[in-house]
Amino acid sequence: MELSRNVALPPVRPLADFVGSEARFAVPDYKDPVRWNNRIVNNLLYYQTNYIAVATGIFILAGLTNPLAMLVGTMLVTVVFAAFITLTENQRQLQRFKKDHPTVCVAGLLAACYFIMRTFQLLLVFVFGITLPLLVVLVHASLRMRNLKNKLSNKVESIGIKRTPMGILLEALGQEQEAGS
Repeated sequence: MELSRNVALPPVRPLADFVGSEARFAVPDYKDPVRWNNRIVNNLLYYQTNYIAVATGIFILAGLTNPLAMLVGTMLVTVVFAAFITLTENQRQLQRFKKDHPTVCVAGLLAACYFIMRTFQLLLVFVFGITLPLLVVLVHASLRMRNLKNKLSNKVESIGIKRTPMGILLEALGQEQEAGS
């Protein structure tokens, strides 16, 4: 994973487009997981600035209940995620496994974080503070139907003209967007 100099955060999408009158929502087709995954990945890329704002707001509100627990939890998850990225980027077998089985890798990463946090009861505040924003983001990304602007923006990201933080994160998790999808 190469971090290039032209990484930029996309603009905040208008509220009307995000959840308002222009937004179209529909339950995804659970029988077609590839198409559902494609919808989630594309919405994560297109609305990433909105998702960052919403998740940060929820995270801060949850952190206000117990700031020390939130700080410890944040540091712990950062260490686990950094270890996962380091291990999977430096060994070919793990790179191949991550690319071939992205769902297993993400589930393993979440399970490791859960196991560590479960060991330390203090971190329940962090679990709430991180899972609620993730749940909100994933529900929106699953239900929000794509529009023309979304599709064009994602094409630019997928061919590498413009790099975004969400594109880099999805690539690290083995969910990179392929050109033409």
